[in-house]
Amino acid sequence: MIGSIKGKLKSKGPNQVLIEVHGLGYEVDIPTSTFYDLPDLGDEVFLLTHLQVREDAHILYGFMREQERTLFRLLIKVSGIGARTALGVLSGISVEQFEACVQSKDHLTLTKLPGVGKKTAERLVIELKDKIGGDRINLTISDQGFKDSKNEAFSALLVLGYKSHEAKKALESVDPSIETVEEILKVALKSVHSK
Repeated sequence: MIGSIKGKLKSKGPNQVLIEVHGLGYEVDIPTSTFYDLPDLGDEVFLLTHLQVREDAHILYGFMREQERTLFRLLIKVSGIGARTALGVLSGISVEQFEACVQSKDHLTLTKLPGVGKKTAERLVIELKDKIGGDRINLTISDQGFKDSKNEAFSALLVLGYKSHEAKKALESVDPSIETVEEILKVALKSVHSK
């Protein structure tokens, strides 16, 4: 999986950027929240990414913040939510506001997001209320003092199918001196399987 991209920003729009890396141009779909934080054309840009492989296309999605990528990955696991709707959600509400809506079961605010109707809003609350906020892992992970490498390891554990509370518990057992994502994952997976 392509976890990040760093290169020269060749073009940008509210929904997509073109990043040149060693002569290759990568089209990366983005939420508008990322668009507003982009540097000027010609400057270097770094985005965290999620690669979606479909039968007809390989699509790269980019995010400025780890919390946005984490929420994107949680959203696309919800039945009936595709990548386009997930980007629409991220474009219409901040990660912190989304987390608050899910925890307070604010269906009305969620239905104002692009591509989210009443049933989808209800599904979002039902499927995500146990995965974000409260004593579970917060999307605003920085509050827990996790480094970027731990954030990335947390996202990887979610992608592997672990529940957020399992991933959080596994990462808490990792020695803070371990810095690479690979090593963090090794230790975290060992602790999960040793129980």
